[in-house]
Amino acid sequence: MDTNRINKLSNKIQYIGCDDAALDLFESQYPLPNGMCYNSYLLLGERVAVMDSVDKRKTAEWLQKIEQSQRTPDYLIIQHTEPDHSGSIGAFLEKYPHATIVASRAALQFLEQFGYQPAHTLMVKQGDCLDLGGLTLHFISAPMVHWPDVLMTYLPEEKMLFSADAFGSFGVYSEFSVHWIDEARRYYINICGKYGAQVAAALAKIQALDIQRIAPLHGCVLEGNEVAEALRLYDIWSRHEVETNGVLVAHASIYGNTAAVAHRIAEQLRSKGVDVKEIDLCRSDMSEAVSQAFRFGKMVLCAASYDGGVFPPMHEFLYKLGIKGYQSRRVGVVENGTWAPTAGKTICSTLQQMKNIDIISPILTIRSTWKEDYQQDLEKLVEGVIREDCQ
Repeated sequence: MDTNRINKLSNKIQYIGCDDAALDLFESQYPLPNGMCYNSYLLLGERVAVMDSVDKRKTAEWLQKIEQSQRTPDYLIIQHTEPDHSGSIGAFLEKYPHATIVASRAALQFLEQFGYQPAHTLMVKQGDCLDLGGLTLHFISAPMVHWPDVLMTYLPEEKMLFSADAFGSFGVYSEFSVHWIDEARRYYINICGKYGAQVAAALAKIQALDIQRIAPLHGCVLEGNEVAEALRLYDIWSRHEVETNGVLVAHASIYGNTAAVAHRIAEQLRSKGVDVKEIDLCRSDMSEAVSQAFRFGKMVLCAASYDGGVFPPMHEFLYKLGIKGYQSRRVGVVENGTWAPTAGKTICSTLQQMKNIDIISPILTIRSTWKEDYQQDLEKLVEGVIREDCQ
């Protein structure tokens, strides 16, 4: 990656964000194998604006980068007040007490709740502009993407959109991988996925803009073909549509017998030319499993029965699908039980609470281990999954 892209985005835009490679969990729940970054940008017009703060873990580094610019900030733009983006505001105000905090009405309220009391504030809303002299900030209201305070900001002179949490991804900025889509998907589905309608509304507001770069609060700055691809994917994700034609086979197996059936189903699907992704819910990152469920149009769930219900890893998976708005998908169900199979009933009951879920009938019931007697029922399940009249 070009290091110039990391620090100097243009003659008037500098990157002053901070990598946090040591952070293991985002929001104390999402694994970060490649760390995280808190993005902040310095806008150098005749007047100077800082675009967003950073997490308190990186306050000193962030303030040092501002100081190295040898320009005194006139404004601090707050697009989103979640603590990973507002945690250094107090230290900023101590160092630059005359700077004006620019934010939405909701953000100014939240800042007060977090204990910040800036002396100078400017409340902005949809359609408002701020002229820095050579740079013009056009504010775009984007409530519930994914908090009610969110603003995005467009700079026509740079054809650049500062997108708050939208279009972000997991991972550090300085070692951004070519696999940004995978981490962007995992980020979107788990952070913003529930708010598809609000994301779609925000996309409509920026549709007519000439956007050459997208600068999110997490992940790298998107440019070139990445911009069009990000906009395409967000359109799909926000409408809960299918990104990839294929099947997710997810299993929760206690001793491996249920997993063996899941593998058999996956191989049967592959033999018919189907793109299949297998996930072990007992050992995989649950946020990745959830994002893959949204990615594909069909899913087969295989689980052991447990305490009169379903094995807990499957229960957790279904719970997270529900709260993230999983919908409009086709699902096959496999249950296993030695004396009282209950997993299927529990899975179906949970799926029925979700929107537009087509459950393939009948459920495939396994008693303890695989037997060739089950082959005919397995083939019926597979045929139900790949029916052409379904997504």
